Order: sequence, then structure tokens, then C-alpha cells
Amino acid sequence: MDWVRWLVFSLVCAGGSLGLSWVGPVVPFPSAVRGAGALLAILVLPLASLLVPLLTLRRVPRKKRKLAWQLIVPLTAGMAMGFLGTDAGGQAALTDRGMWTDAVVVGMDDSGTNHCDLRSVDGREISPSLSEGDGCEDWVEKGDEMRVRYDPEGIAGPTADRGSSSNGGLLAVLFGAAVVMGTWGGVRQSRWDREYDGV
Repeated sequence: MDWVRWLVFSLVCAGGSLGLSWVGPVVPFPSAVRGAGALLAILVLPLASLLVPLLTLRRVPRKKRKLAWQLIVPLTAGMAMGFLGTDAGGQAALTDRGMWTDAVVVGMDDSGTNHCDLRSVDGREISPSLSEGDGCEDWVEKGDEMRVRYDPEGIAGPTADRGSSSNGGLLAVLFGAAVVMGTWGGVRQSRWDREYDGV
């Protein structure tokens, strides 16, 4: 059954992108391991969801091969899950091991997107920097004090927001779209290969 094979393949690619990106901030692995996981989640697995079905066209000559349009969806959805899954994992990490502290803005980079360098009031550096969406707004200046939740491991980004905006619904939609369209596209590619008669 062709569709079962492509369903399993699509589940592995989509689940791998989402899982690897989410676990990166949650489990305090060394930075090299997190970097390799991010590369797999954002680039390698989404590209595999596109290239593997294309490369299974064995009977069709290379110049006559075509790509099912459905396979564009798992590529883009996989990349999006790689980025959004990291954000969701960061929120989960802050929920699990985050600590609230009063912090002072010691530096600010406002070239493009704002990033605030923070230090706790007792002198500890808070890493990584606070991003614009998490509280480093245009009105924030060097020397300002704010209350932030930060990751003592220095992996998940800090936040000044007490609410937890989750991308869970969007991630579920992206995952479902990647699996459904990836399965459909893989089945179409296999059918083209079986039906090719050399004409």
C-alpha cells in the first residue's frame, strides 16, 4: 500500500522538524547538539520531504521528471515548524525552569529588530538578550529596569510578558498540512513512476 509508506515518511519528516526544534530549548544540550538539531529541523527534514519523493522517480528520465505541487506544502510547513517549534520549546523551558528577577537594560541594539542586553540588579548577566516581541520595545532605553523571566541555563530567551502566548494551534495546523499534503504528493509521484511508458 503506497499511501501507508508515504504517510509514515511524512509523519517522520514533519514530526522530526517539530520535535527536534521544540526539544532544543527544553533540554539543555550542549550548543553543538542544539545546532545540529536545529539544522535537521529547519532545513534537512523539510528538504527531504520534497527531494525523496522526487528521487523515487526511477523509470522516468531525469529531463522528464516533474514535481507534484503538493510537496511544496511540507517543505514550507516543515521550515515554519522548525522556527515556531523553537519558540514553543523556549516557552516550555521558561515554564519549567524559568526564574523571575528584576533586571536593568545595560545595552540595546535597535538596528532592525530591538534586542536588549540585560543584567540582574545583583549583577548577573542574563543571556540570551531580550527580543522585541518579548519586552524590548521601542520605548525601552539603556538604564531602564524591568521584571523578566529568564532561563538560568541561558538557552531559552527571556521575557517580560507574564502571559504565555502559544503557537500550539498553528503548529498543529502546519503539522497536519505537512502530513496530508506530503502523503498525497508522494502517492502522486509513485503513480507517475509506475505509469511511465517511455513515450
